[in-house]
Parts: sequence; structure tokens; C-alpha cells
Amino acid sequence: MLDYSHNAWLVAASLAVALMAGFTGLYLTHGASKLDNQRRKFIVALAAVILGGGIWSMHFVAMLGLQLPILFYYDALITLISALVAILMVGLALLLLHFRPRTMHTIVGAGVIVGLGIVVMHYVGMAGMELCRPVYNALDVVIATVASVVLSVLAIWVAYDNRTQRNILLGTVCFGLAVFTMHFVATGLTDFVASENAGGAGPALNNQVLAMGVTVSVFLICGAFLLTGITFIGPEAGGAPAPSALDSVPDPEPQATLPRAGIPFEREGQTFFAEPGKIAAIRAEGHYTILYMGAEKLFCPWSITEAGTRLQPDGFLRTHRSYLVNPKHVSSFERHKDNGTCYFDGTDALTKVPVSRSRLTDIRDALGL
Repeated sequence: MLDYSHNAWLVAASLAVALMAGFTGLYLTHGASKLDNQRRKFIVALAAVILGGGIWSMHFVAMLGLQLPILFYYDALITLISALVAILMVGLALLLLHFRPRTMHTIVGAGVIVGLGIVVMHYVGMAGMELCRPVYNALDVVIATVASVVLSVLAIWVAYDNRTQRNILLGTVCFGLAVFTMHFVATGLTDFVASENAGGAGPALNNQVLAMGVTVSVFLICGAFLLTGITFIGPEAGGAPAPSALDSVPDPEPQATLPRAGIPFEREGQTFFAEPGKIAAIRAEGHYTILYMGAEKLFCPWSITEAGTRLQPDGFLRTHRSYLVNPKHVSSFERHKDNGTCYFDGTDALTKVPVSRSRLTDIRDALGL
């Protein structure tokens, strides 16, 4: 067995890489469920590359800090496969979170997939070592897997149970610790022996070549972290709501704007205008709509489609083909098997509104569920 140690600076750098990748990936997907399918797929794919690439980069930054008394190399093909495995497994977890109803089972399942992705990436990466062979047994793998899965489930649960800035930060810490802890628990349970077998599936990478590749990967992660982080901290200073990195994605067409006067409604032959913030919900009534404001039901000349387009900047969401809801007026929410119900306390003319299955994720995100 070979004696080994770690470079403390590279150990610290590996943790920093895991934290930056975790924050960037988790915050990048903030609000993704409100996008159309094509834009949502793009954001999920980008986040998967950052999170999976962060797992891979953290591993090999730490491995560059591994100090052994012999010279060793890495098989280039196996090293590449380890990166792709991490990206694909994290991508699968994000697809579940953003394209399926976000139940506790979904969150736990996604966390388990991420945890297993970290483990598989680690051991595939270790299998690429040449002239030095890692030695471990099944119990060692089980212990490392449990540590990875538990922390990954915690990270996904914290980050996705309530999509606030605080939860994203806590989820980032849990994700970084999941990757970091798994690596060093697994490495601590691994012995290394010299091997004369220098053959591999691909060309050999020495530490110098690997360091250049890892440096480029870390540079890209740092750049994405800075670009995402500026939108996270910027609004706090100015008091405006915090946009995510998704805000930089252009809309496919210009949004219709709400007239300065407000939402038109008719009463006794006259047209008046209501402030959007005072409207609890809007219901389709043929080619027109009914506004629910306090104890009143008010006739509005807009169609439900026009109302939805004009009121989107004010936070109104389509819960059903016949209803728009202002989430600020929802007093409680009930989840059913395939749909849900929003309840209102201060709106006498309307006590509840149905939420269809296709709109469930958007409403839960808006309510912070």
C-alpha cells in the first residue's frame, strides 16, 4: 500500500468549486418552471452541464492535490466518461424536478439520482488511474454512497421545497458538502497500490495535461457563478425583486402592457378601472370575464386570454382554462392527486378556484411551495 497525503490548498479549492457550481446550477433554474418547454429544456440542460461539470471538476481538483510517492496517469476516455455520467445523471434529476409535479417523492427521487451520480462519477474517475490502482471493497462503496445520497437529498429538498434566496443558498451549501464529503470519505476508505498496467481505453493524461483541462472547466464555472451571482445580490441593494439568470433570456414576442388606468370594469352603464393588486381572481364568462374584488363580482370587457397577457407582469397566473389568480390573495392551497385548489378568505363572492394538472407546478412555485 502506498502512503499518500493531500495538498491543503487544492482541497480548499475543490470545496470552492463545488459550492460555486452548486449555486450557479440551483439559481439558474429558479423560475424555469414558468417558461415554455423549449426554453425550460435549454435552462435545464445548461444547469446540468454546470452541476455535473462542477462535480467532475471538484473531483479532479482534489485528485490533483493527491500526493503519491509514484508517478501516475489517467485514461483520457474513462476520464471523459466520468464527466458525461455526472452531467447525464444530474440532468435526469433536473428533468424530474422541472417537468413533473414537484411532490416529495419527486424531490427525494431527484436527490437520490444526484447522489448516485456523484458516486458513479467518483468511482469511474478513479478507474481511469494508470500505474496506480485504487483498492476498496463493497462496504467502502456503500458508506460513501449513503453519505452522498443523504446530503444530496437534503440539498434538493432544501433548494426546491421553497424557491427563495435563502433556500437556494442553503441548498448550495448542502450540494457542495455532498460532493466534497463523498469524495473524501471515499478517498479515505481507499488504498492505492502501484500497478505495472499502463494500458487503457484511450490516450494517457498526466497531471499537467489534466490540470489544464480542469483549469478551463473551473474558469467557466467561475464565470457562470459571477454572472449568476450578480443578479442574486444586485436587487438586494436596490430593493427590487430578485430576478434569476432566466431574466436575460428574451421573450419570443413583446408583452402587452396594462393601461395606466387599471383593469376596466362596468357598473351601471359606466366604465371604471380597478387596481390589479386589489383583484383576487378573474373568471372567463364567454368572450368576457368576471373580476372578483372583495365582496364584488365585476363585469370586465376583456377576454380571459387578453387579461392573462396584460396581467402577467402583475403576477397573475392561469390556474385553469377559465381562471386567472393573483397569488397574493390566496389564503391556502390544497393539493389533490392530479390537481389542486386555491382558497380565498377575503373574497366573499369567490371562495376557491380549481388548479389544473398542467398549471400545478407554476402555482406551487408562485406560492413558494
